[in-house]
Amino acid sequence: MARQQWRQVAHRLAARFPKLAALMAEAEHDVLAYIGFHADHRTKLNGNNPLEHLNGEIKRRTNVVDIFPNEAIVRLVGAILLEQNDEWAVTKRCLSLETMLPLSDDPTVNPPALAAA
Repeated sequence: MARQQWRQVAHRLAARFPKLAALMAEAEHDVLAYIGFHADHRTKLNGNNPLEHLNGEIKRRTNVVDIFPNEAIVRLVGAILLEQNDEWAVTKRCLSLETMLPLSDDPTVNPPALAAA
């Protein structure tokens, strides 16, 4: 249905904006790539707010320090990334192991065992 709507909009724009319609036709596959994902994953792929939040958090914490000696920035940003990873894993804001399991070709994959490792 999304692909049909995309093509319909491109067709309507073709008479007035032929370059835009051509660009839309070329970009359809990339823009609608999320449709190939499982329905549980699509809701988590609809924007870049988590990435913007992460970048803002890194910027906020690095601005406090101003000048970094040696490799201190790597340690600070690494700690921020680990903190965010833990938060996302606990709050299930990102793709969980359970929802990724149907995508695996390996029948021996056990999400609880992976989470404990």
